[in-house]
Parts: sequence; C-alpha cells; structure tokens
Amino acid sequence: MQTEAKKYTLSDKMKSLGPGFLIVGSFIGPGTVTSSTKAGADYGLSLFWCVIFSVIAVMVMQGMAARLGIVTQMGLAENLVKDFEDRPLLRNLLCGWVAVAITIGGFAYMSGDLTGTAIGISALTGVSTRIIAPIWGLCILLILSFAGDAVKYLEKLLGICVVIMAVVFLVTMIVVRPDVGDLLAGCVPNIPQGGLMTCLSLIGTTVVPYNMFLHAASAKRTWHSTDELPLCRFGTNIPMIIGGIVTGAIMVTSATVMYGMPVRNAMDMAVQLRPTLGVWAEPFMAIGLVAAGVSSAVCTPMGVSYVLAGLFKWKTDRSDKRYTITNFLVLITGIVVAGMGFNPIALIMAAQMVNGIVLPVVVGVTIYLTCRHGIMGQFVNSKLETVLGVGIFGISLVLGLSSVVSLM
Repeated sequence: MQTEAKKYTLSDKMKSLGPGFLIVGSFIGPGTVTSSTKAGADYGLSLFWCVIFSVIAVMVMQGMAARLGIVTQMGLAENLVKDFEDRPLLRNLLCGWVAVAITIGGFAYMSGDLTGTAIGISALTGVSTRIIAPIWGLCILLILSFAGDAVKYLEKLLGICVVIMAVVFLVTMIVVRPDVGDLLAGCVPNIPQGGLMTCLSLIGTTVVPYNMFLHAASAKRTWHSTDELPLCRFGTNIPMIIGGIVTGAIMVTSATVMYGMPVRNAMDMAVQLRPTLGVWAEPFMAIGLVAAGVSSAVCTPMGVSYVLAGLFKWKTDRSDKRYTITNFLVLITGIVVAGMGFNPIALIMAAQMVNGIVLPVVVGVTIYLTCRHGIMGQFVNSKLETVLGVGIFGISLVLGLSSVVSLM
C-alpha cells in the first residue's frame, strides 16, 4: 500500500507523539503510582503480568480509537450514534449505557486524582488530605474556567516533572537489582488471594475508558488523511510502551524494596526511592504526586464532557452550557467524595477498580465500530487486532464481573 511506502522524517515522528503522550499524561497519575506501589508492596512481582496485559491492551485499544478518528474524521461517540441512527431504541439504550458507565468512572477517577494530589501536598505541608483535596479541586475548577490556553503550558511544565519522576524510578529499578526469576514468574497470569481489587486497579489505571474517546478526538484533529495512519501508529505505540515501562518500574522497585510493608501515605511510597535519593525521597515523591495529579485532574472532567458531547451532540466548548456544567459536576463530585474523609489510598484504589469495571463496555464498543466495513472501509481491524481486542474484552469482562461478585 502507498501508506506503507511513504517515508517520514524524524521531525514528523517526533511531532506524531503528541496525542499519544496526552493519553500517557492522563494515565500516569497518582492512581498509577499508588496502585503500582501497593501491588509490589503487597504481592511482590506476582501481578507483574497485569502491567504486561495493560500495555498490550492500551496499545491495541488506543490504536483502534485513533484509527477510527482518522478514517471517519469523527469521534468514538459520534460514530456510535451515527451507526445506530436507524435503530433509535437500541441507540438510546447503548448511548445511555456508555454515558452512565463513563460518568461513574469519571466521578471515581476525579476523586482519586484529587486525593492522590492531596497526598503529595499533605506530605509537604502536614495539612490533612481531607482539607487539601477539596481546595485543590477548586483550584482545578478555576484553571478549567479561566486559564484558557494556559492549561496547555501548565500541562507541559508538569509533564516535565512526570518525565523526571519516571527516569528516577527507572534508575532506582536498576540500582535495586530485582530478582530475575521472580520477575519472569510474575509474567504468568495469576491472582494471589485477596489480590483481585489490586489487579483490577492496575488495569483500570492504565487502560482508562474515556481515554479512547479522547484519543479518537485528538487523532482526527492531528491527522486528516489515511496516508498518515503509519505515523499515527508510531505516535500511539511509543508513548504507550514508555507509560507501561514507567508503571512496571514502579512496581518492580516497590516489590524489591518494600515487600511486606504497609502503604498508607506518600511517606510510605517514598521508601522505594531511598536507594537512589536518600533523604530527598520523601519530598521528591510528594512533588511527583502533585505533578502527576494535575494533568490527570485536568483531563478527567474534559474526557467525560467529550464523551457526553459526542453522544448527545453538544458543542465541545464553553458556548454550550451543558459541556461546561458537566465539567463542573465531575469536579464537584470529586471534591465532595475526596473531602468525606475516606482513607486516601483505599479511595484511589477503589477509583481505579471502578474504571476496571467500566472498561469492558468501552472496549466492546470500540472493537465493534472498528470491525465495521461500513464505517472503516478497507481500514477495518486486522484478524490479529480483532483477536487481541476480543481477548482484552474477555479478560476485562471476567475481572470486572469477578470484582462485582466479590463486592456483593
């Protein structure tokens, strides 16, 4: 095909990383740091397979979503509405199902983002997370309301902080020298007793349901021709792999340094960085949680609003009050939940678990749309992509249902 023969410069490839790193910046937040640290401290490397599964899943699913956006020049939600427009009852049921699932997941994720950032600020100031989380939520509300383009610069600045944090974890992982045998054993799927919630949290914090909607919208704005699909594939896979390496490095350092230790706050999580940072481990972890939390906290309400706007044909700017009100409702719900005094670590883990339960809904919708010749034409999923997608759907469905049953 002509698209495969086209040559791209290094500059083209570097520019193509933008949409992918937007997604990575969204999922490398306090939830990822907390879930990965707790998984390593509680279960060693036995859940390392969850990281591998998550990386494969996020590459496959975000790749599908981005390709859908480029081929159709519409978002995931708009394609869903259009495909079922001649079946109004089924369309309304499916759109309502997706809307409820994404909204609940967004509420939970917002609570986790605010709480995770508050843990970092609390470690620096000594003020309770119950007080800081609502105040921080109001700050994010002001940023979304009045900052305009300044949000982009804020995310870039904090993105640099997250990259620095990632490098430190990678260096620490090398310094602590994990047991290779344990690492290989952890690649075999196995859920230790009591580890289901942690397993689902690890997956839910990486394969974030609303990120597929965000990626489709971002890809259609970045690329306008199917000739650029190989460039999009490169720009999707590289950031997702980097994000997965960061998640894995956090778990490995935690499992090697902290196995058997309780994880209750930022100070506990900072223990894994002491081999490289010494006395600076605690403030570095605190600042890292704040930096990681900001980009996630800004993306979460926007992600939910984009989904609902696509489903119900709203405008995605402040001229549509419904879009703006949705942003506010997601934030306010997060502020209320974060301020209710729940255990911060438990709240973050629960938020990621909710995302894991919501995940099969969005995965199923994405696979269905990208397998439709009427929508994708010659760019439908390959047999390998379909098999991987169905496998991801099956595993996420089993884990989600198991979690619901265990809660009941």
